[in-house]
Amino acid sequence: MNYTFEKQEKSQVKLTVKLDKQDWEAAILKAYQQNKGKYAIQGFRKGHVPFNVICKVYGKEAFYEDAINVAINQYYPEIMVKEAKEINVIGDPQFGLGDIGEEGIEFFAMIPVMPEVKVGQYTGIKVEKVEYNVTDEQLDAEVERVRERNAREISVTDRACQNGDIVVIDYSGSVDGVKFDGGTAEKQRLELGSGSFIPGFEDQVVGMTIGEDRDINVTFPEDYTAPLNGKAAVFAIKLHEIIVKELPEVDDDFIKEATGEESLEAFRQKTRENMQKSNERRAKDETEDKLLTAIADQTEVEIPDVLVNNEVESMLQQFKYRLMYQGLNFETYLKVTNQTEEQIKESYRETALPRVKKQLIVGKIIELEKIEATQEEIDAKIDEQAKSVSKEPAEYRKTMDERQVEYIRNSIVVDKLFDFLTANNEIA
Repeated sequence: MNYTFEKQEKSQVKLTVKLDKQDWEAAILKAYQQNKGKYAIQGFRKGHVPFNVICKVYGKEAFYEDAINVAINQYYPEIMVKEAKEINVIGDPQFGLGDIGEEGIEFFAMIPVMPEVKVGQYTGIKVEKVEYNVTDEQLDAEVERVRERNAREISVTDRACQNGDIVVIDYSGSVDGVKFDGGTAEKQRLELGSGSFIPGFEDQVVGMTIGEDRDINVTFPEDYTAPLNGKAAVFAIKLHEIIVKELPEVDDDFIKEATGEESLEAFRQKTRENMQKSNERRAKDETEDKLLTAIADQTEVEIPDVLVNNEVESMLQQFKYRLMYQGLNFETYLKVTNQTEEQIKESYRETALPRVKKQLIVGKIIELEKIEATQEEIDAKIDEQAKSVSKEPAEYRKTMDERQVEYIRNSIVVDKLFDFLTANNEIA
């Protein structure tokens, strides 16, 4: 057996494997041993038909397909283990068949490999620093959210409903006199003026009184889920209750009861500090991304599809997790938005491509600058995590697996990389 590698487009290499007659015969005999049980020839017990008898009846070619699989499963892993330092495989190969006959066989594998990254200038770059400041308006809004969370709801019976009220209604929608799925509900709470329902719905509920029935006419937006998009509909409405929110007065006593802080000023100061920390993290991330974008503009790399596809899958999985945390089901989301999973994946590709490029750049600079995490740094990070969950470091280590340790190692290396980039570029 001998083999060769040949560089291809799109960060692939072509492995060509040639088996001589002896190796090919060995693969055929192995295929016979694995599959002889399915041959039945008169005069022999099933599974005990000799190799040469099967060949006389069916021809040696009967074993070729299985022998090809035997050869691929034997030689491909052997070669890749041997060449692991030279060939950085990043995905599954695509196999193909060349010449085949009694004298031997040739097969090939198109293997996606880590692309060559010709990183551009990554020091001495000038990047504008991103900054976010906490405003008084943002603090006022946070105080208002505390008021909203602690509002008292009061039923109103002596007037018609108006914008800002919460109403409790029954509704039943129909298009051309036919009710449609999802268009009926009982005792539904709706805050008028919130824009929660389709345009025109809430405006026509305004002015209703308790016990009143009313038909309202609306038109579904053109971008609404089919088949209702663009359709005129009639909703039969019955109003059961009108509720108003009574917001508490903001003073030190209220803040202490609602938040645990000693005073309104203390709450605003604590909120400012928390928001500022969040702003600093966000600004740091965005500044680092701007720096990577500047480096990416000067970097040449041919990004293989497999890396983009992997990133798209990762983005999709993160989106599914977010839906799950919100109590939503991905399949239901697809149905409601009238999308397919493939359409969502396709919408991610434009974002996935630059993400992958930046990941490759990060890896290349780490390699060029020989950035590593020391064992002392890893131990310190583990001790820090143990402390955060009130555990002794030795006990905490027992709960960790190698993947967690590797994650810590990688996070330290990446932090050190950005420390290096920050120190060696002009960020102002």
